[in-house]
Amino acid sequence: MSYSVTEASLDSLEAYRSDPQLKLNWSSVFITTAWLQVWWQVFGGDQEPFIRVVRDGDRVIGIAPLRLDNDAAAFIGDTDVCDYQDFIIEPGSENAFFETLLDDLRENGVKSMDLKHVRHDSTVYTKLKDIAEKRNLEVNCFQQDISVEMDLPDNWEAYLGMLNSRQRHEVRRKLRRLSEAGNIEYIWSENAADVPGFIDNFFKMFTESRDDKAEFLTAKMESFFRLLIEVMAVACVLKLGVLRLDGRDMASIICFDYNDNIYLYNSGYDPEFNYLSVGLLSKVLCIKENIESGKKIFDFLKGDEPYKFHLGGQEIPLYRCQVSIT
Repeated sequence: MSYSVTEASLDSLEAYRSDPQLKLNWSSVFITTAWLQVWWQVFGGDQEPFIRVVRDGDRVIGIAPLRLDNDAAAFIGDTDVCDYQDFIIEPGSENAFFETLLDDLRENGVKSMDLKHVRHDSTVYTKLKDIAEKRNLEVNCFQQDISVEMDLPDNWEAYLGMLNSRQRHEVRRKLRRLSEAGNIEYIWSENAADVPGFIDNFFKMFTESRDDKAEFLTAKMESFFRLLIEVMAVACVLKLGVLRLDGRDMASIICFDYNDNIYLYNSGYDPEFNYLSVGLLSKVLCIKENIESGKKIFDFLKGDEPYKFHLGGQEIPLYRCQVSIT
């Protein structure tokens, strides 16, 4: 077998993703070309993209979506807005991909990789770590955060049966109280243009619902969110949820629907409606909507907020893996 490596641009990645002849595993929404392009446009700055395409003969077997900071490589993206990442590899070709990539990085003067965050089932954690250690390279992988997700059952009653008795009672009680408050609407849309005022209302509720969210939403971060919503709608993976009482927005969420997984990316609510638990119930109704739509996994994403576990989520460890190449 003859392996080779070429450099690619961000703009060229979509051709690889859309090529039906390639069997590459674009494992999460955070490594799709649309996502990487939005991140680079807002946060790339003076950094240098270093995207490597590994081939076996003429066949592409993997892509390394990297950026360089001097002689250190990292994923394009960052942990503030990309909950977890990985390489893009044809299943079964992981060993050849990483062996070839490590040689290529060394030949190009790259001395280390700092890869964060990666899941326990990522190719970084399951393959690269062992390959690097067998080469006697220094490898340091340690848990740095958690994500939370759950498998979705076939129907709503089965979901309620997954919860413990206390949480099941609380969900039913809060939904009943909500239904008695007035005319309740839960809008589930694929495009912000179909929900007039969504973006501005979302930002208002996002910053009002928690002090840390208000600090997080810098001008640059807001521009990232706005562009992401626009681009992901075009990519047909955007989902927006709005909970309304008598025509007034009480809570809103931004999700992504990718490979039958629902990613709960961010949310906000109007503190005036705290008494109705609208922050929690906007997520409950999102779960219900996606059970009925036949989705397979509901990903609450990074962070250990208690509500995620109350609603049935299970902890997924997230690691930082540092690999010395020299």
